[in-house]
Amino acid sequence: MAFTSVSTLLLQLLLVVSLFHVSLAGRKLTELVENQSPLLKYHKGPLLSGNIAINLIWYGEFKPSQRAIISDFVQSLYPSKTQSQPSVSTWWKTTDKYYHLTSKKPTSLHLTMGRQILDENYSLGKTLSNQQLVLLAAKGDQSNAINVVLTASDVLVDGFCSSRCVAPNNDVGLDGMIINFASLLAGTATNPFGNGYYQGPADAPLEAASACPGIYGKNAYPGYAGDLLVDSSSGASYNANGANGRKYLLPALFDPSTSSCSTLV
Repeated sequence: MAFTSVSTLLLQLLLVVSLFHVSLAGRKLTELVENQSPLLKYHKGPLLSGNIAINLIWYGEFKPSQRAIISDFVQSLYPSKTQSQPSVSTWWKTTDKYYHLTSKKPTSLHLTMGRQILDENYSLGKTLSNQQLVLLAAKGDQSNAINVVLTASDVLVDGFCSSRCVAPNNDVGLDGMIINFASLLAGTATNPFGNGYYQGPADAPLEAASACPGIYGKNAYPGYAGDLLVDSSSGASYNANGANGRKYLLPALFDPSTSSCSTLV
């Protein structure tokens, strides 16, 4: 999305997610103006397709249990026998509809968990520029990959946006990170090169998830996330089940077949 190098042999995308902030090198999460009706237009460009690995580059100090929340989410994107409903895979399947509605020959996308790279010693310091984010992303695979740079809470990132933080996994920062990671991943699939599905200006687009800000369940309105499920043991709110018994709170996605925001619950 933010940093893209494309040729017939090379595809590398960079997402940058911070524990309490979100930044893409050159692009921010953009919220829809209140009461504006979202309608994502297809701009005739390619959608992300093929077999793509998601590499996680951890910058700063993270516990193994924190890293597992993110990696389990990636592994939850496709159905498994142990994943209960409503599920992360059902949420992600909404992105398939974008592929079916293009005028081009339908393509498909399959995301897999790639490598996890740890930079616990802050090799570039605790204040990162966009150029430094690209350098960090280069530590991941250079072809057919989405390289995700995840920065700890004590790292300042240029152009960050505040995240909405909730805690179905008892980690406010990581659960907020999941919301933003999920939003940016959906936008990467449906508008990878800036000429796919989006609304508004190309340099600050509303995409599959950012077109539905603050909506996580039915009956949502400004200040109320919607009618969510509640974990009986922890009391935490969630709307999606994932791998290894995980529970996640995921944003609504814009459904192009109904021109409305689609929620799991």
